[in-house]
Amino acid sequence: MFPILFEIPLIGVPLRAFGLMVVLGFLVGTHLYGKLGDRYAVDREAEAPGFAAVPMWILVGILLGARAMYVVVEIFRGSATGQRYLDDPMTILYYWEGGLVMYGGTFGGIALGLYAARKYRLHLPHALDLGLAAGFCGLAVGRVGCLLVGDDFGKIVPEGSESLPFPLTIRVPDPLPEASLFGAENAGQVLWATQPWMSINALALGLFGMWMIRRRQYAGQVTLVLLVLYSIGRFTIEGFRGDKIRGLWFDGMFSTSQLVSLVLGSLALILLLVFIKRREPAPVDNFAASA
Repeated sequence: MFPILFEIPLIGVPLRAFGLMVVLGFLVGTHLYGKLGDRYAVDREAEAPGFAAVPMWILVGILLGARAMYVVVEIFRGSATGQRYLDDPMTILYYWEGGLVMYGGTFGGIALGLYAARKYRLHLPHALDLGLAAGFCGLAVGRVGCLLVGDDFGKIVPEGSESLPFPLTIRVPDPLPEASLFGAENAGQVLWATQPWMSINALALGLFGMWMIRRRQYAGQVTLVLLVLYSIGRFTIEGFRGDKIRGLWFDGMFSTSQLVSLVLGSLALILLLVFIKRREPAPVDNFAASA
């Protein structure tokens, strides 16, 4: 738990762990996307510029979508933060204060990623399969930042479970480091380690997605399967979270992400059933072909 890693010499600006891990996660996802694009491109030379450009569009979509969904949730919740956004809309742009929703980032990233893929004449379902598999691996790295800053923390474990090891549980430092988001009420407590759970879940989905690309029955199937699995995993993990800022609905019965998981997972599952008999040729593996 190191919210601030160190102060950058000469300029005196703190290097925050969350920002660093998000950048590293983006670089990992971009690198893997380029590798997958090169490996499974139909026309490697013609499609190379597209696979190089799409990640930047995805990054912009993630930042815009994640922030937009957070703002909308806070306004609909009627929170003090939401009222601040209404009173002073410029504060919506204050990204450094925190406030991002992963599902909003997913929708924004997919939307601008598809736009860029179309712009560069990539096959949309195929590009989305590759992008989501690579993106989940990048998310696994970025989610480490949540642990380092104490964001997205879990509930206090029930009595008798305090001895469970990491990454099942985590003991919050007491006193808390400067800029920690665990909350003073959790200092010294043992919590469910929901942050590493989300990293592990994302990594497992990313690796499974890359394994599935060569074995899929049609372009887009990897995306639908990953969305179903992510919705199930996210819905489950949300039940162990203890932070309230993510938005709770129906007297605290569901969080914002759980509601989105129900809708998104159901839609993806319905599409999987609709396309259950669909068959397309497997993508060409350029690495194997050139071996």
